[in-house]
Amino acid sequence: MTIYESQAATRSRTHSWEPRPEMTADVLAMSGREILRGALDGRFPAASIMSTLGFRLTGVGDGNATFEGDPGEHLLNPMGTVHGGFLATLLDSALGSAVMTRLPAGSTYTTVQLGVHLVRPVSADTQVLRCEGRALHVGRTTATAEARVVGAEDGRLYAHGTTTCAVLRFG
Repeated sequence: MTIYESQAATRSRTHSWEPRPEMTADVLAMSGREILRGALDGRFPAASIMSTLGFRLTGVGDGNATFEGDPGEHLLNPMGTVHGGFLATLLDSALGSAVMTRLPAGSTYTTVQLGVHLVRPVSADTQVLRCEGRALHVGRTTATAEARVVGAEDGRLYAHGTTTCAVLRFG
């Protein structure tokens, strides 16, 4: 018997989500900021990735969006720290949503480049993390943004990143 086997205990994590809303004429007539505000206010369901990984949208402004995430044992990599993909997902969500707040009705975006800098390890018992994204440029066909992941209570920097997005028009 190995040390791991003697200490192993099965854990379980369950999550649920609501399906995406249909892209009705009413939704297509909304700006990106209006859609995100609707998600924040509970009029639209949260993106399913949020319940899967354990983070949530907490703020929406003009050119900015904030998410908070809960590190935990379920996110550990083989080295025993929270997987960098969790931080990358927080960054991608805040970056893209910051861009989305500046998009007019009939538009959407997709990430075409994501730059991530991990500067401090995250453990299973690290406090709640806050990721604040800020749009830097939102043009007709491209957009850029920057974001930081910090400890929600102490402001310590854990990661920062940038994105380039393609701006897409419906129809």
